[in-house]
Formats: sequence, structure tokens, C-alpha cells
Amino acid sequence: MTIRVVAKNQVKPDKIQEYMDLCKNLVEESLKEEGCIEYGLYQELENPGILTILEEWKDKNSLDEHLNSNHFKEIFPLLSEYLEKETEIDIYKKKL
Repeated sequence: MTIRVVAKNQVKPDKIQEYMDLCKNLVEESLKEEGCIEYGLYQELENPGILTILEEWKDKNSLDEHLNSNHFKEIFPLLSEYLEKETEIDIYKKKL
């Protein structure tokens, strides 16, 4: 069964574009990974400062490989300087 990751971020209002620019490379490189089904950055309609990365992976092993990839280890730590609070990450396993 597939794995879904929801990584919700509350971005500082004056840093939204910079955050999205930094995420662009993360999204592009992640989509190239074996086992990646979906990887995208979504902006909340009512609150543009809420930017959420939605990911879907073939299995847990694919997610683990992503978390150890060079582009993830390089970019993900940089994103925190644009946030008002720590990223909320939820991981789900598809059941039906």
C-alpha cells in the first residue's frame, strides 16, 4: 500500500515567494525519484501563508530513500528559516 505524507507549513507573510522558490527544486528533484507517485506544493485558499507539501510514495522504503536523498537533506533544513512555527508532518498508509 502507498504512503502519503502531509507536511503543513506556516510561512512568514514576507517570505512566501522565497519559500516557494526554494521548494521548486525540491519538488522537481523529488518527482524524479523512483517510487515517487506524487509530490507537490499546495497553498491554502483562505490563508496564503499555509503551504503544504503533499507526497505519495510507492512504499515506506521509497519514502526512506527520499529522506536520505541529497536534495532533501540539502533543501529541507533551509526551509525552517521561512517558517513561523515548526512543520506539522503526518504520515499515512493507504488502507482502501
